[in-house]
This record gives sequence, C-alpha cells and structure tokens, in this order.
Amino acid sequence: MLLIPCPHCGPRDEVEFRYGGQVRPAYPENPAALDDAAWADYLFMRDNPAGEFRERWVHTAGCRRWFTVVRNTATNEFRSDESDEEQV
Repeated sequence: MLLIPCPHCGPRDEVEFRYGGQVRPAYPENPAALDDAAWADYLFMRDNPAGEFRERWVHTAGCRRWFTVVRNTATNEFRSDESDEEQV
C-alpha cells in the first residue's frame, strides 16, 4: 500500500487518489506544422524510467485538488515537487 503525500491534506492512503500520468510535456509551438506521427508522439508516448519521475495525482476522496509529486518508480518513494504549479 502506498502512502501518498497530499500537499493540502497530508499523507493519505493510495485508495483516496487517482493517477493523472506524467507531467505533461510542453505543447508544440507550431501545432499546424506537425505531421500525424509527431502528433501521435505528443499525445500518446510517455517516459517510463526506472527512477525519479514527475507525475500528477488528484486527491479524489479528500480535497479534490491536483498536485505534482516526484515518485521513484523503483522504490515507490514519494517526495513533493517544489516546482508544483496549479495545473489540470
């Protein structure tokens, strides 16, 4: 069982959260210039590292707010992300 550190409510059980995925890559500067392969890459391809990974979570059973954490995918250790911004 994971203990996820909500920055607004404190550490809570993983069943209270939903995973939002990798922190979104930057939106393409000129989207009209992208071909289908580049759009597919932007929309569907995400990193899958063994180690630290920035991800989005929402506290669905608590404050219902989105936040960013850094999770080590090898150990499932969480730490807060100092650069967290209110994003959806």
